[in-house]
Amino acid sequence: MSKQLIPEDITGKGSSGTGSTASVLEHRFGKSDPYTLGVEEEYQLLDGVSFDLVQHIETVLAAIEGHELEPQINPELMQSVLEIATPVCHTPADVMGELVKLRAYVCGVAREKDMRVGSAGTHPFSLFERQRITAKDRYRQLVDQLQYIARRELIFGMHIHVAIDNPDKAIKIMNGLLPQLAPLLALSASSPFWRGEPTGLMSSRQMVFASFPRSGPPPRFRDYADYAEVVGQLERTGCIADYTHIWWDIRPHPRLGTIEIRICDAVTRVEDAVAITAYCQALVKQLSERFDAGEEIPSYHRILTTENKWLAARYGLEAPVMDLSTGRRNRIPVAQLVRRTVREIEPHARELGSERELEGIAELLARGNSADRQLRIFNANRDIREVVEEIAITTETLPTIAA
Repeated sequence: MSKQLIPEDITGKGSSGTGSTASVLEHRFGKSDPYTLGVEEEYQLLDGVSFDLVQHIETVLAAIEGHELEPQINPELMQSVLEIATPVCHTPADVMGELVKLRAYVCGVAREKDMRVGSAGTHPFSLFERQRITAKDRYRQLVDQLQYIARRELIFGMHIHVAIDNPDKAIKIMNGLLPQLAPLLALSASSPFWRGEPTGLMSSRQMVFASFPRSGPPPRFRDYADYAEVVGQLERTGCIADYTHIWWDIRPHPRLGTIEIRICDAVTRVEDAVAITAYCQALVKQLSERFDAGEEIPSYHRILTTENKWLAARYGLEAPVMDLSTGRRNRIPVAQLVRRTVREIEPHARELGSERELEGIAELLARGNSADRQLRIFNANRDIREVVEEIAITTETLPTIAA
């Protein structure tokens, strides 16, 4: 990874993008310490009174010009979206410090401009038809290519990068993480509303993004060369500019030397974001050591991991998922699967110095995810504006971090 995590560029600018298999094979795996982290979060820019989305990203960017955090704050496809990216972090505790700093800063800037900031997978009532596209060529090109699919993409995610020291290992770890798509989505689910209506889903964001090409769970690859050949074919035929136009739930990021976990909704509580980061880092360490020991890392058919993902999007932490690792005939609650995984990865978290942050998973399971909280608030008064106000308050409520 580079000194600072490079925020996602939806057009792939900044990577090689030359359209040859050889260029795709170039990578930075092993160029930084294993298991170092980077986290990206996409936030909602909200009116300070109505809590509707506002098209004021340029106002924010002008206000932060010259600040030390400016390089870590960026626009996205729509003018109501703000993306932040942490620098490279060694531990989830470091991630906590960076996220608290970034959230506090952007929330403060927004308040000064009569706005608020919210973190959730969808805005509960704003309409995509009323959003303006950010005035950059790369976003206009994306809309020109994808049309309605891109114009409808009023969704917000959290991406977690974990550094890997070997390209073939990165592919095997990606394969091994596929059974974790459902648990990670259930833990992060924060989008039960779409266009002012409760959808009956805990992650509506997943259903919106599913219409994107090259999205969803990745296929299982043999090794890095297999992955590079597929990407090279897409580039040579002009289907994509480079690999960053592949929007899988988990993907290799050769330019950064990381596995990028993209399945998560934007998480409202910063403590939950950090707990999920600790969970991901310990999982990657566990799979990495199994690879180094010459063990076979199990992977499962895409239809099975996709079914579990659907169940997590529908039911959240109550999802009755298939227990793929044991092959049991009965389904089990996804929360039970998460607890078992936490027990398995606790020794790895301890070695990483992140056992306290991993404990946040148990706290999340006991309290419920952001979707649970949003639905409780809505069901109390049927006031959807109150739901967004609570998202903003929770996003702004930050722990005190010791210097």
